[in-house]
Amino acid sequence: MASGPGLPDSLVLEIFLHLPHEAVLSAGFTCHQWFAVSRDEFLWKELFYSYYRIPRSVPRHPAAVSWYREFKRLYDCIPCVEVQTLKEHHDQVLHLAFSHRGHRFSSCSKDCTVKVWDTEKPDGNISLVHSYSMRQFNWGYTQFSQFNADDTLLLVSGVYLGPHHSSSGEIAVFSLENYTLLSRVRNKPYDVFGCWLNETHLISGNLHWIGNMTSCSVLWLNKAFQDVESENVNVVKRLFKIQNINASTIRTVMVAHCRRHDTPDLLLDYEAQSQAQAQRTQQHQPLFFDLGSADSEEEEEVDDEDEEDDERGEKRVSAHLPSFSTSGLHHVIHGCQNVTARDRNLETKVARLMGSRRTKAPDPNLVSPSAPGEGEDKTYLLFTTGSLTYSPHQIGIKRIMPDQMTTCGPVLGEERSTEEFFDSLDHVIDIHGHIIGMGLSPDHRYLYVNSRAWPAGCVISDPMSPPPIAEEIDLHVIDLKSLREERRSLRAHRAFTPNDECFFIFLDVSRDFVASGAEDKHGYIWDRHYNICLARLQHDDVVNSVAFSPADQELLLSASDDSTIKVWRSPRMLRLTQAPRQPPRARKLISSLLGHRRGNLNGKP
Repeated sequence: MASGPGLPDSLVLEIFLHLPHEAVLSAGFTCHQWFAVSRDEFLWKELFYSYYRIPRSVPRHPAAVSWYREFKRLYDCIPCVEVQTLKEHHDQVLHLAFSHRGHRFSSCSKDCTVKVWDTEKPDGNISLVHSYSMRQFNWGYTQFSQFNADDTLLLVSGVYLGPHHSSSGEIAVFSLENYTLLSRVRNKPYDVFGCWLNETHLISGNLHWIGNMTSCSVLWLNKAFQDVESENVNVVKRLFKIQNINASTIRTVMVAHCRRHDTPDLLLDYEAQSQAQAQRTQQHQPLFFDLGSADSEEEEEVDDEDEEDDERGEKRVSAHLPSFSTSGLHHVIHGCQNVTARDRNLETKVARLMGSRRTKAPDPNLVSPSAPGEGEDKTYLLFTTGSLTYSPHQIGIKRIMPDQMTTCGPVLGEERSTEEFFDSLDHVIDIHGHIIGMGLSPDHRYLYVNSRAWPAGCVISDPMSPPPIAEEIDLHVIDLKSLREERRSLRAHRAFTPNDECFFIFLDVSRDFVASGAEDKHGYIWDRHYNICLARLQHDDVVNSVAFSPADQELLLSASDDSTIKVWRSPRMLRLTQAPRQPPRARKLISSLLGHRRGNLNGKP
């Protein structure tokens, strides 16, 4: 029976425009005509904007080949399918860090161990390689780790068990060749965390209180190997000494190696993104696309009133969350309870006056927006700080010069005159809220910042009483080339602890995506270009940290207070790993049969 005339392409296209994308793909297998229409660029552009609810003012990613493939990338390449749960930790897991090659990752936990894992097993599963307990060094728990640039050393940051309300911590360096402990460096307050400057040198902090609300933070450059080959070789050198006022301190240091950015990993039309953000602020519900299933060096002695709180260093809410942000400030807060507001204002004025006279003048040429075509590489030290209250609400930036990259040279800041007692900040970005996390893009051009906003227009009259903070977490984007914040903050995740108990939530950034934990028992993944939340990753408790594999952004890890590490892969990768593989002998036999058949078709015997 002869078939009737087919529908015109325009009518088929009109029908497909009213179908969900799954139905369009299924209908495309009906015939050649429908298949061709099902791959039409105009069709997939309409499906893309309608499905992901992206304002049409946001252009397609410049690197995208087609609308169909861009839709498929967001739908099929998000690591949102749980494939493995690691349960080797016995307490809250606080932080995850991948090696630069992606073949290993480390985890830190309230069980006071640092564990190293292998991601390259033949069966695709992740397995434990090594575990090291820091209890023998009087650590309360491990909180942060980082691989050096060539993946030969591992920096591990921890918190001392110490006296009540202690703010002291320590950094340990391990060799990844034989997992031996190479050196230990003091770190105060412990939520400085520490970081690598290069393959062989790391940055730590120290804090000295000058008054009730005035202190100075000293940042040190330390050699990873504490073996002194010569008396003229230093193992430690002072980088910066910075004055803090209103009970603020420097925390969360990280190093950004800002290259020339000839090919940045995030390409965006700033005006289009701004317009898109203005439209999204009118929507109250987040969108989700579920694509898968003191002055002295020592601490002041304080009476031991509560041993359980001693170990954690903070009073905790019901979930006993890892509180970092207010570390070391309890003795300041309690000490200021009997200090009048007039005394506090007087101390602030005196501190500002002392700082203005004894602080090195900033050099505007050290940190400035890069001019078009500028080829100079810059190394920045980034950290959280503040000037209005003790809660961290500003990003401080100091440029590290080439001669500061090594411990060689004058020791302990001997080159500084008495008139230049403090170093000035080269640049400050105010977030207007409590900063609870920071992460760098792979090319180190963009800094992503988790914060909980203060009320609009609020005025801080008492530095010991910061404004209330929002439950919604804003994820800001700062361009380190232009030194400005892109007005395109991401929102979907939430936090509930109050300002004085607010804790750190680690985030991570890959080439295309950004992910973060949250206190609502989920991790979140956004697309960096389109500013949309693509997936939620469920746990049984607070998600403290997430980490993308630098070798494959379709592999993501998440760590939680439920004591587990979950491994997430994309639907695409899951299909590839589950596809049946033919043995080599079978593949050779099939190849020879196909060759014989082709020979017969060509008239050969």
